[in-house]
Amino acid sequence: MTLPIRALFLDIGGVLLSNGWDQQMRRQAVQFFGLDAEETNDRHHLTFDTYEAGKLTLDEYLQRTVFYRPRAFTPDDVKRFMLEQSKPRPDMLDLVRRLKQAHHLRVATISNEGRELTLHRIRTFALSTFVDFFICSCFVHLRKPDAEIYRMALDVAQIGPEESVYIDDREMFVEVGRGLGFRGIHHRSFEETRGALAEMGLTAES
Repeated sequence: MTLPIRALFLDIGGVLLSNGWDQQMRRQAVQFFGLDAEETNDRHHLTFDTYEAGKLTLDEYLQRTVFYRPRAFTPDDVKRFMLEQSKPRPDMLDLVRRLKQAHHLRVATISNEGRELTLHRIRTFALSTFVDFFICSCFVHLRKPDAEIYRMALDVAQIGPEESVYIDDREMFVEVGRGLGFRGIHHRSFEETRGALAEMGLTAES
């Protein structure tokens, strides 16, 4: 017997909002601040996982990736640039709010993001007005695709994976969720995701 869906678990970047600090944004920062692209990218990949896991502050991340040598700009300049890149996905935000209300769902996030970016995005886009709890890598010191971060989210929700949907724009992360029993949706567009949810019986008109 198929159990009714009681919870939505979603990624933040790429689903509810733009990505927090992705490759395209870093390219823009390199151009804007006149950085060496290869060197900056190498340093980013060596340290960003540690930042996302909540083991470095944003200042420490920038010290390792940008301010290891004197610059004509300040860390605050770079942080302001980073935060300004976050943009909402209004259609998805509205859909999740309406689904929560229509079906009395628990809504939670499972995301890989650094603390300062996460807190900025939660506050700026009022995510806590409809998200019940945030399982973010910077808070729990686990990162996707580690299955433990998904299990932690289920433990906090006290809802089984078979009663849950997990939505992510990274296909591999969806596959990990499915392996744990979630009903998974690989988010590629609003229309596809809305349709996939409707097939599961979740429509905003209910």
